[in-house]
Amino acid sequence: MPTEIAPRDRLIVALDLPSVADAEAMIARLGEAVTFYKIGMELTYAGGLGLAQRLGAEGKHVFMDLKLHDIPTTVERATRQIAKLGARFLTVHGFSQSMRAALAGAAGSSLELLAVTVMTSYDDSDLATAGYAMGVKELVARRAIQAKEVGIHGLILSPEETALVRPLIGPDMQLVTPGIRPAGSDVGDQKRIMTPALAIAGGADRLVVGRPVTAADDPADAAERIVADIAAAVALVGRTNRT
Repeated sequence: MPTEIAPRDRLIVALDLPSVADAEAMIARLGEAVTFYKIGMELTYAGGLGLAQRLGAEGKHVFMDLKLHDIPTTVERATRQIAKLGARFLTVHGFSQSMRAALAGAAGSSLELLAVTVMTSYDDSDLATAGYAMGVKELVARRAIQAKEVGIHGLILSPEETALVRPLIGPDMQLVTPGIRPAGSDVGDQKRIMTPALAIAGGADRLVVGRPVTAADDPADAAERIVADIAAAVALVGRTNRT
């Protein structure tokens, strides 16, 4: 039976920073306010794999946001290497071939795979320009169903699509949403966004937040405020979510 996720563990802070030194300084400022960190491509290419291992050894959860998509052999082998780091999550683009390969690479490990449906910086016009004949919601729904059929553990999607997707995939897959902006925050390069409380109320399990925390004058206080918003939303909707 699924057990409830602690509000603090629902917040994933994105370490979208230019160096490991910058990331370590931010982690120190955040202290116990944050338990879960995302390491994306920028920090990975700056030496972030070692940081991922250290965070895991310190009892933090790590989300490797690498969005794997390549020939199956490459995806499988890359996933197998990431699994050795002790990370909790890894992203793979939601194409059936890449998802199946990533699952093969993660076999026998505790690594959970999250399929990227449609990037939150895209809208319908971006998909049309890229040659897609369907809009965001239709493509997200299709990739969500395919991810469930393949056996992927969860999805990355905009908070705008969680209510659409949950009935299609059932209760067990985790829904992880970027594009989270507390009220009054700068939108940045995101197009499909939502506040933390509304995202949780809409069905998200975990929220990825970057600049509203890391660019704040007091990052730990910013994180605590988001955790409080999450806790209030969880109490309001009274849902049981996945660990």
